This record gives sequence, C-alpha cells and structure tokens, in this order.
Amino acid sequence: MPRIAPIDPDTATGKTKELLDGVQAAIGATPNLFRTIAQAPSVLDAYLAHSKAVSSGTLSNAVREQIALVIAGANHCDYCASAHTLIGRGAGVADAELAANLKGHSSDPHTQALLSLAQAIVAKRGFVSDTELADARLAGITEGEIIEVVGEVARNIFTNYLNHVAQTDVDFPYVSAGEAEAAAAA
Repeated sequence: MPRIAPIDPDTATGKTKELLDGVQAAIGATPNLFRTIAQAPSVLDAYLAHSKAVSSGTLSNAVREQIALVIAGANHCDYCASAHTLIGRGAGVADAELAANLKGHSSDPHTQALLSLAQAIVAKRGFVSDTELADARLAGITEGEIIEVVGEVARNIFTNYLNHVAQTDVDFPYVSAGEAEAAAAA
C-alpha cells in the first residue's frame, strides 16, 4: 500500500489534470509514478520538463533506459527496475541485456562505459575520480555524454527516491531490483 496516495486522473482538476492528461496523451497510460508526483503539480511539471530536455540529447532511448536500469539496481528500486525493463524492451533492448544492465553490465563496450560511469556517480555521490573520467573518455565517451549521464542519474535518483518514500505500487510487470544485488554478490 502506498504511503503517498496517487492522484486519480479522472478526478484531477486544474494544473494537475492538465499534466496528467499530457502524460496519458504522450505515453498512452498514466503510471502510478506520475500519479504520485501529481500530488505536487509543480514538481511533476519540473520532472516532465527535465525529462523532455534530457531525452533530447545525443544518448539513444535504449541507452537512457539502460542507464535507468543500472541506477535502479544501485538504488534497489523495484518500481524503476520494472518500468525501465518494459520501456527498454520497447526501445529494442534484448531481455538478457536488460537483466545484465540492472546488474551494471552490458555486452556493448560503449554502453558498458556509460553504465560504469553512471554507477560510479551514484556510488560516489558525484565524486568520481580523475581515473574514472579518464577511463570513460578512453572508452569513447564524449564530454557531452558525461553531462548527459549526470542528467540521467539526477532524473533517475529522483524517481528512485520518490518511489522509496511513497512506496509506489508497481504497475508494470514486476522486476526485482534486489535480484541485481543478489546476482552481483554471487
């Protein structure tokens, strides 16, 4: 049971209704995450604007979903593990790759470098070493991609933490982020 009640789009009014209607129109559904953020319409508005801006960068939709998964795994967020596994599949990422991404791994060297950077940013709260940045650059990550990864980390930490605080009901096919921790420990 959620600790913060999601807004029912059918009873929403004003700016909240406008924002939730926009989510419904854009993605064909109104997931519980958005319905929960809608308790603070200004925050939902800011989140949607940030998401739109970050999503217009050079990273592909697939890579953004893969980064979201590594962050969900690092933060043990089942909601985001579930959502981004489904969305990543829709972006053309294979199931085995998505499962690996949740654990911080990729079969593609460039994607692996991006995931490793995102993981380091999360684990070190942004205080990555000169060596970690040099390794990222050596793997072909551009300065712009570094900044975009930071943007993705910020966006996904927000949703991970909100889901932890709110205990948002998972409304996607369930994927446990805890499986990533168990697999990494094995």
